[in-house]
Amino acid sequence: MIMSPYRPLHSSVPRAGTASAGDDRTVAAWLLVCCALLFAIVVVGGVTRLTHSGLSITEWRPVTGTLPPLSDAAWADAFQRYQLTPEYHYVNRGMGLAEFKTIFWWEYFHRLLGRVIGLVFLLPLVWFMSRRMVSAKQLPKLLGILILGGLQGAMGWYMVKSGLVNDPRVSQLRLTAHLGLALLIFGVTFWAALALRYPDRAQGNKQLRVLRCYAFGLLALVFTMALSGALVAGTRAGLIYNTFPLMNGDLVPPELLAARPWYLNFVSNLATVQFDHRLLAWLLLATAPLFWWRTRRSAGLSSRARIASTIFLVMLGVQVTLGISTLLLVVPVGLAAAHQAGAVLLFAAIVNGVHALR
Repeated sequence: MIMSPYRPLHSSVPRAGTASAGDDRTVAAWLLVCCALLFAIVVVGGVTRLTHSGLSITEWRPVTGTLPPLSDAAWADAFQRYQLTPEYHYVNRGMGLAEFKTIFWWEYFHRLLGRVIGLVFLLPLVWFMSRRMVSAKQLPKLLGILILGGLQGAMGWYMVKSGLVNDPRVSQLRLTAHLGLALLIFGVTFWAALALRYPDRAQGNKQLRVLRCYAFGLLALVFTMALSGALVAGTRAGLIYNTFPLMNGDLVPPELLAARPWYLNFVSNLATVQFDHRLLAWLLLATAPLFWWRTRRSAGLSSRARIASTIFLVMLGVQVTLGISTLLLVVPVGLAAAHQAGAVLLFAAIVNGVHALR
């Protein structure tokens, strides 16, 4: 049979439920912008906590709370509501309006950034869907990220509510859940962007499977270490044992298991919480160089996988250095915020490493 010269063998129009390579690159760039905003909100959230600003806004108004106080009367009303909180009575009694505005702006900017992220994610997603730039395979993942973002907003208010009681300090467990969910959203979004940016998969073999399992183990360690860091922050355990590598002269502090019942030690005992965070850092320092060495020696790996392992190892060294410095200098705000930023970058580095070995 003779084919007509005017009918191409392969149509250039994408099949239903698929997106073109150009569409994938556009969607990937949008997701990376969302990742940058997620990184920013985690850092701002850290500064908000370090400056004790998180309880300065006593209401959760997702829509009407978008605008800050715009008049002297509005500022007086906001300050009056804050003066009714336990934090004002027990921690900041006598604080003036000017000091209140300082802590208010940090918490306001944190919440505003959350709203901005919601819009930056939702509006382009609707546009991409209307233009059929998102494939049927990608859509459930993106809608899942959207749902997680909504849950994160609710989790943030649930955390703040725990500090608007007689003990003016947010629950360290809710703080840990808030950070853990933020990292989960960041990780899923970053993975979705990488999947669109690097759609090709490596050739499967036993060596690659072993390395991939190793990388997943490191990912779990990094995530767990970040959660333990949130417990350190929530209990303010970084303000004690400000020596390294020993903890006030002891390898294992005598107060390690002093709390009763025993399980409270892992979430409330300052000595145990800080010891666990240090132990996870030591585990990473012991295992990450071996991962890097094996990726460098493995034949057939892509240059991206090798570069990813190197970036992860370097970032781990930077993060550990930031952590030790923050501890020795008794948690200065700038250094502690950099340490929290480093946790997100370290997490991103190992997510990239896992993806390169998929």
